[in-house]
Amino acid sequence: GLRFAIAFALVEAVQTAASDAVAEHLRTAIHHGLYAPGDRLVERRIAGDLGVSHIPVREALARLTEEGLVVRLPGRSARVRELDERSLDELAVLRLLLERMVAVSVCDRFDATVEHELEAIVEAMRTAAQRRDRAGLSECDELFHTALWRHAGNGLLLEIAAQLRGRVAAFLRAATEALSDDELLEHAESHARLTAILAARDRRAVGRAMEQHITAAATRIRRAHEAANAR
Repeated sequence: GLRFAIAFALVEAVQTAASDAVAEHLRTAIHHGLYAPGDRLVERRIAGDLGVSHIPVREALARLTEEGLVVRLPGRSARVRELDERSLDELAVLRLLLERMVAVSVCDRFDATVEHELEAIVEAMRTAAQRRDRAGLSECDELFHTALWRHAGNGLLLEIAAQLRGRVAAFLRAATEALSDDELLEHAESHARLTAILAARDRRAVGRAMEQHITAAATRIRRAHEAANAR
């Protein structure tokens, strides 16, 4: 009985680790546009590509369904969730509330360490913008906001904010891809301005600045979504 229980626990632990790895792989692939909205995710095909059984793939897809990234289909497949105008508006409202809360929290905890990290990311954004490296700029944008969530000091807030950004990640990248050369540098500078306002530790000004920042991002996302639907 004890040996069986130990063996069962070990198998369960291995399967859990495998499903975690598959979920992270698929989540990253979706966030980076390797799977576009509407693309099918077939259990058997994914299992073959990753060299695992279908069980961790099924568990991973179930988890991503709970996170809102995929929608399950009849049979052993799913598809990457597509967002409609209403969903984008709802996500924009939630992102605005959360990102503003994050920014105010960081304002209260702002120090030299936070400032140096954000300034380094902004400098990398400027470099990417000057090189017309839209993919690099998009990655730095994500790093900037992830740093803010981390320094807010609220683990649950970090988790929720990351999930929300993940839901619109593909459209955020598409929105950055659509920026003109001049707009690329302005996008980088908007993060420099945010950093300067945070450094001033004016909670009201920080809240207003983040609201404007996220509203502008929501407008770009909506345009990218409309352009995708027009194709």
